[in-house]
Amino acid sequence: MELWLYRWLPIFFGCHCRPDRSFIFCKRRFPICARCTGELVGMLISSVSCCFFFPPVWAAVLMLLPLAADGFIQLKTRYESTNFRRFITGVLFGYAFLSLLLLSFIATFRFGKSLAA
Repeated sequence: MELWLYRWLPIFFGCHCRPDRSFIFCKRRFPICARCTGELVGMLISSVSCCFFFPPVWAAVLMLLPLAADGFIQLKTRYESTNFRRFITGVLFGYAFLSLLLLSFIATFRFGKSLAA
């Protein structure tokens, strides 16, 4: 199972797997970087919380922006983000991404159902 995670998680997330941007626990490096770990955690939280609550679309879109801003600022300046900040922006992004994806599935299903009626 562990080998599978180390092989497929970086592919699924498109992760660069840089050691300096990855968490280390018990002398073992995580299979994905801090930001992708945050995205995974955000998606897991969203998959559970969406059974009870969906954020408004505008709120989910706003939750996508910190990751984009942090990455863009790092790309265009000499600013270097911390792993904690990468993790938090990843959690927000993962939560919002899966919420928007599920909301779009629900909207598509309802639209198709209305055409059939």
